[in-house]
Amino acid sequence: MIDNVLFDAILMTTPILLAAIGGLINRVGGIVNIGLESMMVAGALVALVVSAESGSWLLACLAAALAGAVVGGLMSLVITRLHANEIVVGLGFNILVASLIRFMLKAAWKTAGTLTLPNVVMLPHIVIPGVDGVPILGAIVSRHDPLTWLGWIATAATAWVLARTRFGLRLRAAGAAESAAAALGLKPLNIRDVSTMIAGAFAGLGGAQLAIGVVGLFNEGIVSGRGFIALAAFYFGRNRPWPTAGATLLFGLFDAIQIRLQGEGMPSELVQMLPYVTVILALLSSALFRRAPAESRP
Repeated sequence: MIDNVLFDAILMTTPILLAAIGGLINRVGGIVNIGLESMMVAGALVALVVSAESGSWLLACLAAALAGAVVGGLMSLVITRLHANEIVVGLGFNILVASLIRFMLKAAWKTAGTLTLPNVVMLPHIVIPGVDGVPILGAIVSRHDPLTWLGWIATAATAWVLARTRFGLRLRAAGAAESAAAALGLKPLNIRDVSTMIAGAFAGLGGAQLAIGVVGLFNEGIVSGRGFIALAAFYFGRNRPWPTAGATLLFGLFDAIQIRLQGEGMPSELVQMLPYVTVILALLSSALFRRAPAESRP
């Protein structure tokens, strides 16, 4: 039982983790990405279609990353070049992409809501010999798909890039002090555009993991607010990759628990609230934790 819950927790963490790491990079660069949901949905649909047509999960993932990056790039141009409000633009893109996909489902596949395609190639599972059969440890590290491994590798890589590389320094400069960065000869708007495209690519991969790593189909509600949970995760992590990853793991755990509780006959309407209640409690506790030291100062 515990092995199954842990395995499902890692599995359900992956799409949130990928989107959260992308959103964190974007926020460090100076843009709060409210549109992660739109990029995940676009990636999910593109991944399913490319997987079915090409017979390659790798091409499907690359296409999903590209789709997310394109959506991210368009959104960023509206923010950085037209100086639109990032919150309004992000929400607008969530609605726009959802509407476009609804139209495409009806126009191209004559279906509404759910798209199932033949010959969909799912993500492979990587079995680690010698560990797979070990209780608890095997559930945590074995039989997971490549995108799950990518998410955790990307977490470590992001921490290193932000702290140790020239790109990380420029990204932080563009987000923290745009005018100072421009005075040093940098192009903050271009850097922000790149960071949004990176966020879109990661979010697109998160959508791909849901479509061809978990369910093997596309549904208009496939993302189910995970883009906003990712947003909460990097806020909870305060722009630090490892605390952000820990927050996504917490949300993934409660997502796995609610799935198991539904299987035990618990009312689905109540159980499905569990991950979102967790998000609210996590953000509340984070806010109280930050407020307490401030109030203790003389």
